[in-house]
Amino acid sequence: MNFLAHLHLAELASSSLTGNLLADFVRGDPAGRWSAPIVAGIHMHRRLDSLSDHLSEVREAKQLFTPATRRVAPIALDVIWDHFLARDWASLHPAQSLPAFCAMAEHTIARDLPDTPDNFQHLNRLIWQQRWLERYAEAENLENVLRQMAQRRPRLAMLADCYHDFVANYDALEHLFSRFYPQLMAQAKEKQL
Repeated sequence: MNFLAHLHLAELASSSLTGNLLADFVRGDPAGRWSAPIVAGIHMHRRLDSLSDHLSEVREAKQLFTPATRRVAPIALDVIWDHFLARDWASLHPAQSLPAFCAMAEHTIARDLPDTPDNFQHLNRLIWQQRWLERYAEAENLENVLRQMAQRRPRLAMLADCYHDFVANYDALEHLFSRFYPQLMAQAKEKQL
């Protein structure tokens, strides 16, 4: 799962949006460093990452990538799942538009930003100013997203080539997303994540 899915599932679970977004910037035990709700959100994010990595649909999706890109497929898939979520937002979260959800998330997280690491604050400026989450709905935008991710981390250079796997397997990936994501939504609503 990537930014949008983590925030969406956190909202459904009434979990800390800040904690769920912050988790990738926290190493070790977060207890005592932030409030209990943020710590619980960090733990939810970690559980969700572990759970999603072991879903049969995610394992099946990895096999759709070429042998050359399969090593970085899990990272590309996180962004791809956010694409389908953003694209289908109106049917998956009909009570609130995606722009309204993003505005709410930005406002909620902004209250906690002063106590977070600088790189997390920088990321937040980019996410909200450049409307990353809303732009995930545009399939062609993923080419740029994956290329930028590849440029930031040289050992992940093959991410740039994952866009071709995404386009070539669009229908199959869409089908896999539609199989597992509603189940995660139900688990979030039942506080089972």
